Amino acid sequence: MSFPEEQPKPEDTSSPEEIPPTEETVLEEDILPEGFTPLDRNSRLPRARRRRARRMLVPPSAGERAALMDSLARRASPSFEFFLFAFFGGIILGGAYLLDSPALLLLGILVAPLLTPWVGLTLAIQTGSWRFFFLTLASLLVASLLVFFSGVLAGWAGHLWLPLPLFHANIHSHLWWPDLFLVMLGAVLLTISFTRSENKPILPSIMLAYGLFLPLSAGGVGMGIGDARIWPYGVLVFLVHLALAMLVSGIALAAMHFKPAKKGGYLLPIMLGLLSLAALFYFTGLIDVVRDKIIATRRSAPTPTILVLPSMTPIATRPPDPTSTFTPSSTPQQPTITPTPHPTPSYAIITAPPDYLGANLRSEPGGGTVLTVLNNGIIVQVLPEIQTAADGTNWVHVVWNNLDGWVLSTVLTATTQTPPPTFKPTP
Repeated sequence: MSFPEEQPKPEDTSSPEEIPPTEETVLEEDILPEGFTPLDRNSRLPRARRRRARRMLVPPSAGERAALMDSLARRASPSFEFFLFAFFGGIILGGAYLLDSPALLLLGILVAPLLTPWVGLTLAIQTGSWRFFFLTLASLLVASLLVFFSGVLAGWAGHLWLPLPLFHANIHSHLWWPDLFLVMLGAVLLTISFTRSENKPILPSIMLAYGLFLPLSAGGVGMGIGDARIWPYGVLVFLVHLALAMLVSGIALAAMHFKPAKKGGYLLPIMLGLLSLAALFYFTGLIDVVRDKIIATRRSAPTPTILVLPSMTPIATRPPDPTSTFTPSSTPQQPTITPTPHPTPSYAIITAPPDYLGANLRSEPGGGTVLTVLNNGIIVQVLPEIQTAADGTNWVHVVWNNLDGWVLSTVLTATTQTPPPTFKPTP
């Protein structure tokens, strides 16, 4: 009895790349955030190689660069906890401003979410990814609105305890050099730590949240309670800090050789960089300073001197009138000088409430730019101009240390004391 000879099985000559992906392999792949386009979608590197690529300024290959960009995009994507912590942090900051509690302000910053979507925003700007830019921008706007409207709710609740000093809210609604330096340092450290390490950059995120969320919450509290000294200026300080952070982070990413994959991707970083510079010049008042310097330079331009050259033609002399007689006087007459009377200057002492420690000297009555802060006890010269603002408050024109401006009439106390000739400003 013969059996049919067994035929050998044909060898499988197909390469692994030609095997079509099944549903299981598709589900096992990591899903990128919507709108983020990597440089090489098929590159998947081990974590050790991705960590080695982060330690280098420039990844050695396109595959490692693509894997790095994929990992950064996933980590920068916002989550539900990001918005939840933004809301709770805004509530704590609003209550801290009502109670003037620095401890609660620190707690609100610690509760604030990790600002990894902000790094994703700057990364999308630097690499020219438009869709990922709008995704991270929308998440940051939502978180910022949660912090702002939490402050508005706290301000509405503050109507039950009026009047409130709101000392810390007034401080954080103004620009200060230490805050600008802290925002720059936090933005650079957060960008470098996020791109070169897989650990959570908690401390740089807290530094940046201090510069962004504190003035934004202060503006919300001022809007809710109806304080015109705080409400618009807190939001403007937030915009200045945001523009400065985006600018320095873009410079840090450019120094680490993060750049668009296509030539057309340079439009987004250039446009946002110019917009950030314009916001800094406009909101900080630097554009007014430059304009005043230009106007002062034009006014102080030297006037050309007209030289009168002698003429060669002799001047005809008028003959004396024979009918007129002139008798010289033996005593020369001296000209009489009449002194012009000047009003006696009046002075006043700055006596603001103890909670404020001083008064703001503004360029215009009502809502002008704050020129300086006059501490209690400073003697100022009072000018006769007095104006009433739209809210019914009276503003007085004063001069201090060759600087003239306007202060509230309620912070002035008349005095007969005059400053000494060697008068110096109080530190």
